[in-house]
Amino acid sequence: MRTLYLKPRLARALPRTCCVVNVPPLLKELILHACKFAILKKTIKPQRHLVEVIIDEMEAIQTVPLQLPNPSDPRAVRIAEALLADPSDRRPLKEICRESGASKRTVERLFQEDVGMTFGKWRQQLRLMQAMRFLAEGAKVTHAALEAGYSTPSSFISMFRKMLGNTPRLYFRTAAKEPWMERSGKRASNKRREKA
Repeated sequence: MRTLYLKPRLARALPRTCCVVNVPPLLKELILHACKFAILKKTIKPQRHLVEVIIDEMEAIQTVPLQLPNPSDPRAVRIAEALLADPSDRRPLKEICRESGASKRTVERLFQEDVGMTFGKWRQQLRLMQAMRFLAEGAKVTHAALEAGYSTPSSFISMFRKMLGNTPRLYFRTAAKEPWMERSGKRASNKRREKA
């Protein structure tokens, strides 16, 4: 793992919260090269250029929608825990709400306020992450889709392509061929230093 520490003025265009990204080959090599230095100095022209290219690459990179924030309200937590225990649970929210002690409307409001997304979007993210776990372990697309709660493999493939830009098969084929694919969070800090 490599960590980049950026001065806030260098990271103005970068996300202010943790996010997941696929690191392309060029950025990977730039990071590895930058880690050879204790501190990069803008007064040294090649080091300044290295920092600028890294920033450009980080600004261009797209985040991967594989984060699942957890609610904090006890009623929403009960819903989340029930679905985390069984992501393939296809019961409608109204039915699950009976166990949480809150109405459907209240739970929808709590998810929007607590995690910044609708309950439906949160559930979709959960199912996607569950299916990706199965696929990463070598499961067939049909098995992963049904185990994650999708009604058909085609609905899963369609959603997967919409969220990640590729079919599951192509996405994992690319990941298998390219060992450079790393997932890391990036956050701005008060220092600009690379460390191994």
